[in-house]
Amino acid sequence: MSNQTTVTEFLLLGFSDIRELQILHFVIFLAAYLAALMGNLLIITIVTLNYELHSPMFFFLINLSIVDLGSISVTVPKSMSNSLLNTRLISYSGCVVQVFGLFCFLAANLYLLTIMAYDRYVAICKPLHYEIIMNRRAFIQMAASAWAAGVLYSALHTGNTFSLPFCQSNTINQFFCEIPQLLKLSCSDTYRRELAALAFSVFLALGCFAFIVVSYVQIFTMVLKIPSQQGHQKAFSTCIHHLNVVSLFLSTGCIAYLKPISDSLSPLDLLAAVLYCVVPPLMNPVIYSMRNKEIQASLRKLLQKE
Repeated sequence: MSNQTTVTEFLLLGFSDIRELQILHFVIFLAAYLAALMGNLLIITIVTLNYELHSPMFFFLINLSIVDLGSISVTVPKSMSNSLLNTRLISYSGCVVQVFGLFCFLAANLYLLTIMAYDRYVAICKPLHYEIIMNRRAFIQMAASAWAAGVLYSALHTGNTFSLPFCQSNTINQFFCEIPQLLKLSCSDTYRRELAALAFSVFLALGCFAFIVVSYVQIFTMVLKIPSQQGHQKAFSTCIHHLNVVSLFLSTGCIAYLKPISDSLSPLDLLAAVLYCVVPPLMNPVIYSMRNKEIQASLRKLLQKE
């Protein structure tokens, strides 16, 4: 410990040392980032400008789009910048911001998806009480609690990670600051912290997932009691896109954080990181909103006005 040095910056993993491949990485990430940016901003604009969409479901959808924008913005631009400038450096404070921002947005995302499942449950199973239960004050408080919980969850993980001394190395085997990779750089025994952080995250994810599953079991049970085929289709259409988003988010997160941590980055590690950092913010506008008939109708009206 007498030879311990203070880490002031970290070295992120580059996708390649070949200049042409670095430019290719920049172009691919730029295209994905712009697509996610445009898709989510379009959703926010459509819902904000159309008074008919000012309902709890679309209010949560706006928050989900903001979360998607935040989660992709804390990792992808820095990786693009490093590839373009042919560097791997990220400052200590920049790494802290990445870890805090990413975990904050990911946790808020999970809470929002859980709240949206509850919203669909109330709308389908208790339609006569929907406006009473999901009144303006209630759904604003729900969204605020999701953001507050995300901040608290992220603060705990970030504080837990950066309170450790780093002296093994300053090279992170990932294209952004990732907690499992940072824990490997610590001088102290991180096994207990690693296990506690993983257990807490799994407990949180499983709890939210169980709530979503229970909500949808009750929803589908109620839908099957609807006599008309049209009623079946309408109820299922409001739920299936949300289930697709939940499946995408949880599956990519599980692949990334439940796999064994290797000493050197494998293609699977890199693919898993891209899956949960880039794919959900890119695909959510497509699978949840762009296939929503109300969103499509509002988009057509907006384009016709112009």
